[in-house]
Amino acid sequence: MNRLRNRLILVFLAATLIPLSATLWVTTTLLSIKPNFAAISRMDSLSASLRRTGRELITQLKLQAQSGQIPPAVYADADRAQWPQAVKTFAASNQPDTSIVSGKDGDTIQYLTRHGNDVWVYSTTLRDVRMDQLEREIRDAGALSAAVNERDVPRGILLTYIVLAASFWLAALAFLIYFAHRISRPIQSLTAGLTKVAGGDLDARVVAHRDDEVGRAIQAFNGMAEQLHAATERLVTMRQLEGLQLLARKMAHEVKNSLTPIRLTVEEMVDRYGEAERPTDRVFIEQAAQIVVDEIETLERRVRAFSQFAAEPPVRPQTVEVNALLQERVAFLKTAHAEIAYECRLDESAPEAFVDPDLIKGILTNLLENAADAAGEGGRIMAASTVQNGRVAIEVHDSGPGLSAQARASLFQPTISFKKRGMGLGLSIARRSALLSGGDILLVKGELGGAAFRVLLPRANHGEQTRSDRG
Repeated sequence: MNRLRNRLILVFLAATLIPLSATLWVTTTLLSIKPNFAAISRMDSLSASLRRTGRELITQLKLQAQSGQIPPAVYADADRAQWPQAVKTFAASNQPDTSIVSGKDGDTIQYLTRHGNDVWVYSTTLRDVRMDQLEREIRDAGALSAAVNERDVPRGILLTYIVLAASFWLAALAFLIYFAHRISRPIQSLTAGLTKVAGGDLDARVVAHRDDEVGRAIQAFNGMAEQLHAATERLVTMRQLEGLQLLARKMAHEVKNSLTPIRLTVEEMVDRYGEAERPTDRVFIEQAAQIVVDEIETLERRVRAFSQFAAEPPVRPQTVEVNALLQERVAFLKTAHAEIAYECRLDESAPEAFVDPDLIKGILTNLLENAADAAGEGGRIMAASTVQNGRVAIEVHDSGPGLSAQARASLFQPTISFKKRGMGLGLSIARRSALLSGGDILLVKGELGGAAFRVLLPRANHGEQTRSDRG
């Protein structure tokens, strides 16, 4: 399943549909708000009409008072102490006349005017009309109309719509940027890893925290980089071995040519001076000759080792039962190291290997002998067969002291030995044999506290075996 594609589709749909749905909801909600602007306009007109009606009533009262149609109530200055409060208030003001609403139910309109220091009051009563309530309602209607007129309702609705819609789309954009970063970051890491590998850094790896197409691509890159590193290391090793083989052949030839006349000369010297008159001279000559002969034999052993290292043995691969070969090598070497405990841990499901049995025997003999030297008396050695990444693997573990950092750095280099009588060629020859067989030798973490080696071998393919037999 294309999980990356489905994730991109879901992110796109979420970033589009969610803000779109929210915008539609806001639009529908705002459109449902229907302010009755016509009613507000009518209320404003009614308020104005009521004001005109009130002013008209007061005007009529004034005309009736001036024409003498209504008798006044005269409040003489001499009786000022008994005046009603409204009359006292008017007398204290500087107004020539005024009108007020009075009465128990607010149904009386009074018109007050000055005549010297006296105050005349003209009154008229309205039936079924409460002027104080009418005045209050006129005031409230005017205030409401003014408040509505001060507010631009359509503009407020538009601004609210714009703010909410912009908020939804900005949130969707932030959501989209976040997920785009999460999706693109592994691709950027993979690109950086590819750039490092292309620049020669074969140890570059990319950490994968996902299992989609990008995660699998990162895993494939890491596997490719690992294989490329191993292949490059094997190629460098083979190139080094080729150069050292040429040097070893030349050295072995030159040293062998020099050792033969030295040996013959020393033997002739012993024969000629064997009858020396003084016994001390004879003993000295025999000891010196023996020392020279021993050193020549040591040099001859080294020459044979170099000759073996420089030789190009023919590789004759065939199907080999790995478990049987491993058991045979352990049984063969166990008798020579009775003081060491051997253990075989075999994987019965391990497939057969397609290798040269003589080369594999030499590899196992070298590794088991090295393990025995490292483990020492009372030590332990474990030989195991497993399957690693589709290849047959043979492991040899020992309970020795392990390897130092210096030994690990130059472990497979020829002419370097960390054993007292070692030639420094055993592991180099063993690794060359493994590489010629299509495999390799790796240093792994030991399970017994010491060193451990893993020999990787190609699996047997019966089609290859048939073609090899026919050839």
